[in-house]
Amino acid sequence: MKNITKKDVLQWLMNNAIYFILIALLLIIIAISPDFLSVINIRNILAQASTRIIIALGVGGLIITQGTDLSAGRLVGLAAVVSASLLQAPDYAYRMYPNLPELPLFVPIILVAIITGLFGLINGFIVSKFNVTPFIATLGVMVIVYGITSIYFDRPPYGAQPIGGLDPRFMNFAQGNVVIGNFMIPYLVIYATIITIIMWVIWNKTRLGKNMYAIGGNPEAAAVSGINITKNLLILYTIAGVLYGFAGALEAGRVGSATNNTGFMYELDAIAAVVVGGVSFSGGVGTVGGVVTGVIIFQLINYGLAFIGVNPYLQYIIKGLIIVAAVAIDTRKYIKKK
Repeated sequence: MKNITKKDVLQWLMNNAIYFILIALLLIIIAISPDFLSVINIRNILAQASTRIIIALGVGGLIITQGTDLSAGRLVGLAAVVSASLLQAPDYAYRMYPNLPELPLFVPIILVAIITGLFGLINGFIVSKFNVTPFIATLGVMVIVYGITSIYFDRPPYGAQPIGGLDPRFMNFAQGNVVIGNFMIPYLVIYATIITIIMWVIWNKTRLGKNMYAIGGNPEAAAVSGINITKNLLILYTIAGVLYGFAGALEAGRVGSATNNTGFMYELDAIAAVVVGGVSFSGGVGTVGGVVTGVIIFQLINYGLAFIGVNPYLQYIIKGLIIVAAVAIDTRKYIKKK
């Protein structure tokens, strides 16, 4: 049995420092407001975390391949705006499409998933075919998508006002609950659970998942072993895009409206949560369980800071520090292993 030295303990503490930081923040929040851990708050946190989990599972797979996706938040916004515009109540006075008949609920949701999936495919094509770094490729697509969303959103006759008056079916789809005994489980949690299971199967039980880890661990070795890197990246970026579309539609229904700024900064929250959950920017490392845990922890902090009344601008500073700390610790672990 290996003797545990002081150096081993310090190494373990350093490698897990981000968790201690987050736990300390959470304890401070609870100390300031013990009511934070109420059943209602926990349910709200899980509901808010659900759409973020879906987004993070898309981003997480890309980070495992040594990629990233800065367009995720804007694709969420595009999906939110389009789905909301197509699912306004028939009797709402300010409908974007006054003469549009009532559509089946799933038609707009599937439509926006296809649209964002195509943008994901474009991301994958730019990264894999033109060898553009994922940061630059998705940054460019992010700006393009925001422009498209803003043009669509700022349409006559009503111009740039929030798209509200959503169909009650859509609102219930996103805001409803399943009552089991004395507990209410939000539909959003159920959707996130289903997506999590699907992604766990893809990551762990399919050839695509195995290739994803192989590409992230060593792209050159993966190519030599016969893995079609271009094909796999195209599929992974497309899947990520589809997830953003579904999450965007859910986010519109959850909030009850959508604007061209819906989804703003969601990609950074997702990246931070993914890294906190153990997905390495060095590639080839990460689990679905870690992603889900990271999102929930990060959402606890987000919700908690707002709950105790921390200045919103200060919240950005705190989240930024968490991102830097998480990536720095991840990088340090990778360097130590090498």
